[in-house]
Amino acid sequence: MRVDHLETPLLVFGGPYSNLRAVVAMRRRVAELGITKSCCICTGDVVAYCAEPVETIAAIRDWACHVIAGNCEEQLAAGAGDCACGFEAGTECDRLAKGWYEFADGRISPGDRAWMAGLPKTLSFTLGGLTCRVVHGGIDVINRFVFPSERAVIADELERADADVVIAGHCGIPFIEKVGECAWFNPGVVGMPANDGTTDTWFGLIEPRGDHIALSTHRLEYDHQGAAAAMRKCGHADSYARCLMTGLWPSLDVLLRQERGATGAKIRARSVRITCPT
Repeated sequence: MRVDHLETPLLVFGGPYSNLRAVVAMRRRVAELGITKSCCICTGDVVAYCAEPVETIAAIRDWACHVIAGNCEEQLAAGAGDCACGFEAGTECDRLAKGWYEFADGRISPGDRAWMAGLPKTLSFTLGGLTCRVVHGGIDVINRFVFPSERAVIADELERADADVVIAGHCGIPFIEKVGECAWFNPGVVGMPANDGTTDTWFGLIEPRGDHIALSTHRLEYDHQGAAAAMRKCGHADSYARCLMTGLWPSLDVLLRQERGATGAKIRARSVRITCPT
């Protein structure tokens, strides 16, 4: 799907993950920044680990920001038996996914599924002469994990994207990686911490500044205690409830060696310049 005109700055975020309180906090920050709903983009996975899938869908739909489909939306819309998150069979991530997916699948309505089925798979737009593309995971594989240490993978994905800037989600870690004059920009997710030992979650901004655009990552504070309590109240996904409180993922199965080694190390917000064509 192509969007012909977007005002700026743009706010981008991923993975609400059924975390209603995080979405409420994100909308509050958007209002503080004076950014309109038409300038906000979600990279998918509205529903996942936390306890309020129906309420989170309602909040996102009421917001009416741009949303692309994540693998969770694809699977739930199709009535599939699992989330197709890309976890290896038999891993702890795979086991935990079976719990939250069944929980969400049993609660969302036919109307919610129809909304998910109608979401675009990608968004494209032009900003300052730069072509930008929003995807969930990889360019061709929706549930592909792309991590910051994978420079060769990122270079290949950018080449196949035919875009100057790719805005992506899925991996749960905020990062910006430049390859020449192009960039892979993962703003992080709002629904779960980034495995850095803090309870904050993440979003990103895209801002034109004269002869360049600035890509930046930002922390989001929210009522993580309330979100964890909601999970415990319904006896759902206790490992992820602990994650909301500790900032550490319940399993490191999906992580590569470098990202696994960074567990518990506080992530710094970043800003990167991308030069506009003359």
